[in-house]
Amino acid sequence: MVGRLSIAVVVLLICTVSLLAKMSGNGGSRSAYRSDIRVEELWNSAESDGWRPSSAPRSEWPPPPSETNGYLRVRCNGGLNQQRTAICNAVLAARIMNATLVLPELDANSFWHDDNGFHGIYDVEHFINSLRFDVHIVERIPEIRKNGKTKKMKALQINPPRDASVSWYATEALNKMKQHGAIFLTPFSHRLAEEIDNPEYQRLRCRVNYHALKFNPQIMKLSQSIVDKLRTQGHFMSIHLRFEMDMLAFAGCFDIFNPEQQKILKKYREENFAPKKLVYNERRAIGKCPLTPEEVGLILRAMGFDNSTRIYLAAGELFGGEKFMKPFRSLFPHLENHNSVEPTEELAGNAQGLIGSAVDYMVCLLSDIFMPTYDGPSNFANNLLGHRLYYGFRTTIRPDRKGLAPIFIDKENGKTAGFEEAVRQVMLKTNFGGAHKRIPPESFYTNPWPECFCQMSPKNPADKCPPDNVLEILNSQLESEMISDIDSLNLSNSTRSVEER
Repeated sequence: MVGRLSIAVVVLLICTVSLLAKMSGNGGSRSAYRSDIRVEELWNSAESDGWRPSSAPRSEWPPPPSETNGYLRVRCNGGLNQQRTAICNAVLAARIMNATLVLPELDANSFWHDDNGFHGIYDVEHFINSLRFDVHIVERIPEIRKNGKTKKMKALQINPPRDASVSWYATEALNKMKQHGAIFLTPFSHRLAEEIDNPEYQRLRCRVNYHALKFNPQIMKLSQSIVDKLRTQGHFMSIHLRFEMDMLAFAGCFDIFNPEQQKILKKYREENFAPKKLVYNERRAIGKCPLTPEEVGLILRAMGFDNSTRIYLAAGELFGGEKFMKPFRSLFPHLENHNSVEPTEELAGNAQGLIGSAVDYMVCLLSDIFMPTYDGPSNFANNLLGHRLYYGFRTTIRPDRKGLAPIFIDKENGKTAGFEEAVRQVMLKTNFGGAHKRIPPESFYTNPWPECFCQMSPKNPADKCPPDNVLEILNSQLESEMISDIDSLNLSNSTRSVEER
């Protein structure tokens, strides 16, 4: 009897330790111990468990030498957030090669039809100043004087491999730069591997993404005005409703639309994506289709949100029209977007362009709750998930489309009993914004934990927060480097003067 009791105690201890380890491994996420969904708690940020954002260097990080190996130009293609990750990668590539980065070019691509350059979206002075400890940045490639004529330095154009390694930049790209003085990488989207073993390189990406890339004052003013107006009536939620033509065509989810609409989607797919046989029922069953507006409303209602909830919609032009929005609006009538809250001429003229997307990004970042409805290949949603985590573990609702798909299919087939409870049980297993281990294929930009976070009282010394005066230390290092360069220059000039005499 005593032996059996001892065995039971040992088993209980093992289970307890295992559960605590699991919770610790998940970064103490609220979903690890949540037994029910309490809406009033979701309006607050997730538990930090002693973690706080920090992308400051924690090991030797010398300032960039005054002499670089050449100039790096990049052309960032895609939408606002694809370009954003490309800019982060460009800064890191410049650091790897000890290159002077020319202010990244934002491609006026065929989807956006937007020619707003870097100056039209971001605060250039802030960008350059924020990264002065990391890389040299110039606004334009310099001119050179040759054969008595002044002309712009010509950069060798290179198409870098997708997800190129650090070693590719440190060897092949660097060799070309040394040969030609400047290289031009285009297209530049997903051209540097996301998973890098060097944590300081990852922290540099965070410094770019969450500190240096600040929208210009006009965009920040518009965004803050929208947030202030929404907050006059209390909490508000933002939803990235990815029920748009490009995403529906990419996913191959056509059958819920009429024949004319299906024709439009199929044509768009043929023109923009590689041929692939996609069966709607199979795609839907495994959660590969974007949630419909009605499904989004039903999820929120099942979680306990009522029709007084204020919702800000960040979305392009929804496909299918009012037919699909009407059920959602009947569940949640307080729906807003940037044009309904702040009907300015600037937004009206660029609602679907980079400025409208930038305003949506900031409002979603500052909202109390953010919900992406399709966070697969969506750069907007994925970047925001990472930014909100870094911004203080702000609540996110990430629907498990694969887990929810059979529940919605049963409902459509008339099996409505226990629908809301089934939805709640799936949502209980999702992460609500707390720190959690990054597991592929989750992107570093979606989850920069733990590299860009630290603990004040860590169990692991590697997680210890850097000193609060780290910027003063870096500035001191930078000044020492400059004084050393000046001394070397003076010595060189003095030596030359003596030789001339």
